[in-house]
Amino acid sequence: MGVTAPSDARSRGTRLPRVRRRRQLLAAAQEIFVARGYHAAAMDEIADRAGVSKPVLYQHFPGKLELYLALLEEHSESLVEKQREALEGTEDNAQRVAASFQAYFDFVAGDGEAFRLVFESDLRNLPAVREKSEQTMQRCAELIGEVIRQDTSISDEEAHLLSIGLVGMAETSARYWLNNHGTVPKEAAEELVARLAWRGISGWGLQREAGEGLRGEPSSS
Repeated sequence: MGVTAPSDARSRGTRLPRVRRRRQLLAAAQEIFVARGYHAAAMDEIADRAGVSKPVLYQHFPGKLELYLALLEEHSESLVEKQREALEGTEDNAQRVAASFQAYFDFVAGDGEAFRLVFESDLRNLPAVREKSEQTMQRCAELIGEVIRQDTSISDEEAHLLSIGLVGMAETSARYWLNNHGTVPKEAAEELVARLAWRGISGWGLQREAGEGLRGEPSSS
């Protein structure tokens, strides 16, 4: 579940259950981190945005890095889950490819620009952040690679390499599309890159169910 923007109308004196307070603090931190970047963000500003005192913020998170890592963990899990749902939602491999790319486009287009915490962190040099970012990419690739391994005769290593390529393509194209928002409609952009990926990956014998192919493209076997 994603973070929800804090309400400015909420009084500092209002007592909230611990889980709700944590969500409030994460929402405030996300706004500040995205707007300022990690290094320029201040705990005072995050506490003020959440409408709490600094000691309350520190009761939940020992420091700024722990707060950032909590957000990174949450949004990384969200991306992996989107990818899992995309692959499990159909047994049609062409539609799996389309859904996988849509998952990335949906993620970068989500509220609050949370994708920047995962893809554009100014903390990539820190081992904990770099490890989580790389782990997220690997987990998404493993989900895709498993489908490729099941439905082709290529080796595990080859399937993993192809899946890494597809994940990289999805991330790069989705981020490029967002940075040039408006030049290509979202649905059309998803369709373009998904068709490109499918034309490539199907060359390794990854077949699809009989029926209509990707939008505007008939099924082939």
